[in-house]
Amino acid sequence: MLRFPPWKIVLVLVTLVIGAAMCLPNFPSLDRYFGWMPTGPVKLGLDLRGGASILLEVDPADLQTNKIRSLSRDVRSALSQRPGVITSQREAVGSELHVRTRDPADAEEAMRRIRKLGDPPVGAIGAANTLSVTQRGDGTIIVSLTPEAVEKLQAEALSNSMESVRRRVDNSGTVEPNIQMQGENRIIVEVPGLDDPTQLIDVITKTGVLTFNLVDVQANPADYEVGVPRNGRIALPDSSQDGRIQVIFEDPIITGSDLQSAAQSFDQSNRPNISFQLRPAGAQRFGKATTENIGKPFAIVLDNSIVSAPNIISPITGGSGQITGSFTLEEAQALAIVLKSGELPAKLQVAERRVVGAGLGADSIRMGVTASVVGIGLVAVFMIAAYGLLGVFSVIALLCNLFMMMGVLSGFGATLTLPGIAGILLTMGMAVDYNVLIFERIREEKRHGRGAVSSVDVGYNEAMGTIIDANVTHLIAALVMFNLGSGPVRGFALTLAIGILTSFFTAVIVARLVMSGWLMWVRPRAIPI
Repeated sequence: MLRFPPWKIVLVLVTLVIGAAMCLPNFPSLDRYFGWMPTGPVKLGLDLRGGASILLEVDPADLQTNKIRSLSRDVRSALSQRPGVITSQREAVGSELHVRTRDPADAEEAMRRIRKLGDPPVGAIGAANTLSVTQRGDGTIIVSLTPEAVEKLQAEALSNSMESVRRRVDNSGTVEPNIQMQGENRIIVEVPGLDDPTQLIDVITKTGVLTFNLVDVQANPADYEVGVPRNGRIALPDSSQDGRIQVIFEDPIITGSDLQSAAQSFDQSNRPNISFQLRPAGAQRFGKATTENIGKPFAIVLDNSIVSAPNIISPITGGSGQITGSFTLEEAQALAIVLKSGELPAKLQVAERRVVGAGLGADSIRMGVTASVVGIGLVAVFMIAAYGLLGVFSVIALLCNLFMMMGVLSGFGATLTLPGIAGILLTMGMAVDYNVLIFERIREEKRHGRGAVSSVDVGYNEAMGTIIDANVTHLIAALVMFNLGSGPVRGFALTLAIGILTSFFTAVIVARLVMSGWLMWVRPRAIPI
């Protein structure tokens, strides 16, 4: 078993060379020789590099409210189909939609049509209706989402929010951001080198819901509650007129999804604004609406606030325009990024914000490197003192393990954090644990009178089962921590999992190859242990 066939020796050596080559970019002095390598140095986490960490939380109440308001428009459309069902009330109340028919005899037909809106798509296997439709004693129809629909809605919202946040962070010009989901409704954003995250938070938490709506000049704002849809209309504050309330039609002409591009620009008076270009379908609808409503005002609404409400002087058929308002240059730039990146399905709340200074990160690196050197040095001294030449073999394997770990981290673009350094140190100790098991078994076989080759062969074979069991249990624990843990815990779990695999390779295979070569070269009668 100690004889390695040539192909296996070549495979082990090639693996070591690849691991070492992937590790070399981490040494700046060698960068000019190995700059052509496809891998770069290990990415450093915020605790080592400095920067800002922002923990965002999707607002579930706002998510359901938005869904119910969207459902309200669908209900109106469904009930208006011939024969029409006339309603005396259609109002979104929190996570419920209240509908009352003018004729109580129409309630059953209204409920049937509303339930149909929640039917799963044709061909969907195992899908159920997403709406709960009931009727109170006073005749009011209560429409809400089923628990399964709420759960699916939250999962989709988290995924969509993460993609929108990623686009906004990328468009803001930040370098090497780390954006990850955390739990069922949280997103963590880590931006290295950012000292003040205030402006970035403003960009990524702005909902960015843009609509163009016609203004109902005949409606009396005093008859409406601000922000509550009623009878196909909604009253909103107009920021361009000191917050004066205007009533607009609820159904938009176009929405943010119709935007093809958006960019910060300047008007003729050199005031900052946002220029936009519509997609063909949106441009066609906008052109038709402006042609039919010349002389009437339309409102540009952003996040339930009217930015401006210009009059339609002539048809706008080109599909391009400008959003004007009392913007500063920074506000216009941020708004352009938000509109270009797409709207959020719900509000994002900042659950936590943390800033790590670059100086503190440098101190952490220095302390981590010092701890690593001291720890590995003490382990090496102990192994050589306890096992002599065999300890030297284990130290060689230990150094190979360190290079392999750093190479894998570099190759996969993993981020190294301070807990990750702790995981590396723990891995170094675990790696020599395997050698201790093997060496003690070899020592025991030597006491039983076995020769050098036989002692080493039996020692490795007998210890292998224990080593594999330990590796499997440690790997399972690392995977559980990685899947269920947060940022620091995931960093520790990642380096631990990588270290378990590289430790097994170096402590068992590499050390065994070195020992096999020594036995074949020196041919000792007994193992010096």
